[in-house]
Amino acid sequence: MDELEKMDSVALIAGNGPLPLVFAREAKKAGKRIVAIAHLGETDPRLEEEVQDIEWIHVGELERLLRFIKSRGVGCALFLGGVDKKKVLKNMRLDERALKLLERLGPRGDDTLLGALASELEEEGIKVVSSARVLARWLCPEGILSRRSPGERERADITLGIRVLDRVGSLDIGQTVVVKEGVILAVEAIEGTDEAIRRGGALGGSGAVVVKGSKPGQDMRFDVPVVGPKTVNVMRENGATVLALEAHRTIIVEPAEVKDAIDRWGMVLLGWRRSHEP
Repeated sequence: MDELEKMDSVALIAGNGPLPLVFAREAKKAGKRIVAIAHLGETDPRLEEEVQDIEWIHVGELERLLRFIKSRGVGCALFLGGVDKKKVLKNMRLDERALKLLERLGPRGDDTLLGALASELEEEGIKVVSSARVLARWLCPEGILSRRSPGERERADITLGIRVLDRVGSLDIGQTVVVKEGVILAVEAIEGTDEAIRRGGALGGSGAVVVKGSKPGQDMRFDVPVVGPKTVNVMRENGATVLALEAHRTIIVEPAEVKDAIDRWGMVLLGWRRSHEP
């Protein structure tokens, strides 16, 4: 929380998943003032109990989001959590400002949209801070993090997964690849990491390797790769045996619980870097 120590208050723009709630609890313990923008149908309702003020909006209500942050006198914002893109495509409510923003954009991948949103915030004098810097102590370290090390075949699959991840990431597609014995079983797209793992398990059976990392040139202010206990549970249910995460660029929520589950089920957990073989 070193970066957070420099802030008196921050606007938390919260999506789904455990990260916004975990962060808010940690920030509350540190005595920080957190105001939250929560998304209907996405954000955990328990967030209300952990922040000083909260505004519930639909995805796409950009003017309302900006007005709320400015009215609370907060000078910086933090993006945490994702959105269910399948639901968003059906249920988003684009206000006039959001429509004008979309009209100015070309291809609309995640980074394009979030980068444009960040620019809108900063034009209004609201600095967008890096979630990776604020949550630095939760970033995956480099090296073998489990009792078991990967075997030769698993190492080869990790290497292949990293190569594929570089290619699909450069197209702003996804952050997860599932591999088994040199065969690409699944590439994450709109469905998210857990569904990609389930699809890989359904197609390849047990023994798959899950490789997750940032996109080349990733803006670490938002959409930082995240895993947690649920990810490991989904792997176990679908027979995946290795979780290979990009070191220093992937957040592990509740790391002690993740590592305990990995070891209990005989899986491998490791942190890799693009400049090195795993």
